Amino acid sequence: MFKIETDTRVPKHNVLKRVADLAFQGKLTEEAISEIPFEQIKPGAAPAYRCCIYKEREIIHQRVRLAMGKMPNGKKPTEAAVTVIPAACEGCPIQRYTVTENCQKCLAKKCMQACPFGAISMSGRGAYIDPNKCRECGRCAAACPYSAIADLVRPCRKACPVGAIEIGENKLADIDDSKCISCGACMQACPFGAISDKAQILPIIADIRLGREVVAVVAPALEGQFGANVSMGKLLKAIEQLGFTKAYEVGMGADAVAMSEAEELLEHLRAGIKMTTSCCPAFVNMIRKHFPRLQTYVSTTISPMAAQARWVRERYTDAKIVFIGPCVAKKTEQTEGGPDYVLTTEELMALFDARGIDPEQMEEEPRQEASVYGKGFASSGGVTAAVMAAFEEMGLDEMPRVSAQRCSGAAECKKALMMLNAGKFDMDFIEGMACEGGCMYGPGNLLSERLYTAARKKLLATADKRGVIENAVEQGFDKVHMHR
Repeated sequence: MFKIETDTRVPKHNVLKRVADLAFQGKLTEEAISEIPFEQIKPGAAPAYRCCIYKEREIIHQRVRLAMGKMPNGKKPTEAAVTVIPAACEGCPIQRYTVTENCQKCLAKKCMQACPFGAISMSGRGAYIDPNKCRECGRCAAACPYSAIADLVRPCRKACPVGAIEIGENKLADIDDSKCISCGACMQACPFGAISDKAQILPIIADIRLGREVVAVVAPALEGQFGANVSMGKLLKAIEQLGFTKAYEVGMGADAVAMSEAEELLEHLRAGIKMTTSCCPAFVNMIRKHFPRLQTYVSTTISPMAAQARWVRERYTDAKIVFIGPCVAKKTEQTEGGPDYVLTTEELMALFDARGIDPEQMEEEPRQEASVYGKGFASSGGVTAAVMAAFEEMGLDEMPRVSAQRCSGAAECKKALMMLNAGKFDMDFIEGMACEGGCMYGPGNLLSERLYTAARKKLLATADKRGVIENAVEQGFDKVHMHR
């Protein structure tokens, strides 16, 4: 059975698994819910990562709420896909500027002179910063000739590419919904797992238990996520064993997107208009919230997830559709005809564990539904490569010359958009992916980057070399409306 590698994810996984187990059995009562924190942390147990087991149980209680699709107690619903668990955040260092042992107790006392709030005094051991007076302006750190004052920026705040993390008067992190792009960088960065996403497992399980048609559409990024011995065929079969009516590879939808985006880009090139991709919801959120003037440059082609959902709806009219991938921002993507629910990879793993299903033990089922280019949408540069391959298949009299900026990570996306906003971007096309390396390394993933990359490379090497447009047309995507 697959094992969770990162300690910060173990408590979340255990809660998701237990909630899913109870839901599948039809036993998710109020009494059962209240017992989960005591099941996870037994009476008399020593605290593992917080001051006491009572604080740890409260964190488990809030994780149960998130697993059930609710906000933590005291938090209002937000547009963002991620939220802070207050009880888990409380243990984070709350004093930003700290005097280190490098302090020489110098005569100049430049730190004291620089502080406009009188927060610094000198003791026999060196400078001391009064946390009740400090306003975190940073002047003391800048003034110290020995660099003896450390600036301890919280990991979540440091990771956020758009400045959406704020520290309130209660010293707890808070997410500014008007700025957050739901990339999940803060969720990955928090060493205590204090930032998490709301799960949608309960309505999915309810539909499965009621015998309704529930169809899964699986992101290309999941190929290799469960190890080199779990092919996409095995994975789709394991998902169907959970009770899904059918599971399909979203790489098919990616082929269709590449076909549509190639046609759209060709029109833009001929008109001399620049264009950005629309596949990454966090990238689109960044444009919508931080560069609204640039929304006219965004491709009108829908994402592979939405394309695959529309394709499924033509075949399963009354089915509920569930997208499964490593991206939490997909929970914010609103496209007409898109999926009804979104599961992350770690939520899928919890469902597998709850039902005792091991994808590696599935019988091998040779099943390729996407081209290697469609599968490649999961990696940075993959969209551009697929669009270029589509150009080659279009039989054009002359191959268009395209200058493309492949942005790997939110920082690169932001830089390119700032240049475009200032009218100084001299390329034709921006491929934006908010996660460094692409969807492959999204916040909902499980394996370490090293193991996952090796497993994925081995699996993709077995794929045939079918064409992008060839596959999209053969699968019937030429009959799917591909625009917003």
